[in-house]
Parts: sequence; structure tokens; C-alpha cells
Amino acid sequence: MIRFLLLALFVVAPFHVFSQKTDDDAAKIETIKVTDSLFREDQFYFSISYNLVQNSPKGFKQFSFSPCFTGGFLRDFPITKNRHWALAPGVGYCYTNIKQLISTDDLFLENQPVIPEDIETRIITHSIELPLEVRWRNAPVKSHKFWRVYTGFKARYILSSKIKLDSETYGGYSDDVTDNVNKWQYGAYVSAGYNTWNLHVYYGFNPIFKTGSELADLNFGFMFYIL
Repeated sequence: MIRFLLLALFVVAPFHVFSQKTDDDAAKIETIKVTDSLFREDQFYFSISYNLVQNSPKGFKQFSFSPCFTGGFLRDFPITKNRHWALAPGVGYCYTNIKQLISTDDLFLENQPVIPEDIETRIITHSIELPLEVRWRNAPVKSHKFWRVYTGFKARYILSSKIKLDSETYGGYSDDVTDNVNKWQYGAYVSAGYNTWNLHVYYGFNPIFKTGSELADLNFGFMFYIL
């Protein structure tokens, strides 16, 4: 009986040692997979900002919060060995809602009897945007917390644009003004911050409308990046 137990122990022990080695090797392989030296950063983005606008006409007044929301995908292409510098072209969606007050004196002819009023007006625009970023970040391999400065240029193609008027005296009114706006709009931007929170500024180069108003975008807000 004792001889049989010793023989069984002699046969099983090598398999136990081999199993331990296999488990250790698997753990090392798993560690190698997690530590990726070819990592890419910040490939999805979302921003919320306040549109202060620029080149506003005399008497222009905004009310409430004029929001601008963007979201999309950027393909990260590191251009240095430590991957701190990169280029990132992308595609995304943009929604803007410029809220302004327009006096009835500016909307109606002088000889037309009207009740003076500041009418709430909204210019609502949906567009596809094509950003191109130059990126710097001091990103380590194993952490998503790092400093970044991303700057770039983007082109926006207007899909639709509407103007909405809301008057207590004259009621509501909505009109499609897509044909009156510049279909392609261009601007530069910069996003800078640490970890989750990044300040974001966008400066529009050309006017929103083809003729008349020189109103253009000027956004201040926050940008959020996700891997």
C-alpha cells in the first residue's frame, strides 16, 4: 500500500509543477497584453459650450443660454516614439442654438402699426463637422490621467438651419433658412486640461449667413474625451 502511494505521488507531482508554471506563464502573457506600448488616446469626444457669437449687429442682445453641442470620433495617429505627439482626423455632429432678442422696430416697417416688443429669436443649426487636431499629451501607458493640449481646425457642413420667433403679441413663427446660410463654415479651436475636464474654445472664421449679418460663432465651454 505504501509503495503504491509513493508511486502515485511520483507520477502526479510533475503535473502539479507543470500546472503552476503554466498558470504563471499565462499571468505574464496577460500582463503583457495590458501593458500596450502602441496605445491610442481620446478617440471619442463630446463638448458643451456657450455661443457668445462675434460681429453681432448694433443692439444685439442674447437671452438665456445659447448652447453648442458637438460629439464624434477622432482617429489618433501618434507621430513620436513615446506617443506624446499625435495627429487626429475625425468626423462628428454639431448642434447650435443662438438665442437673441430682436426689437419689432427692426422687423417691421416704420409705417406699420405694431406694439413695441423684444421678440425672442432662435437660430437652430444641425451640421456635420470634420475636425483635424494636432495633439500633445504626457500620457503614461497605464493611466488615463494626464495633461493635454489639443488644437486644430474644423470644417462644418450645414445640414439644416431654422429661425424661430416667439412673440407674446404676434405669436410664433418658424422658417427654414438653410439656403440663406453658408453651407461650409470653418474655424479653429483649442482644448486643454487634465484628465476629464478640458477647457474648449472655438473661433469661427466665416459668417453664418451669406449676406447681410456678419454674425459668426465664438464658443467657450468644456470638452470631454473618451478612449
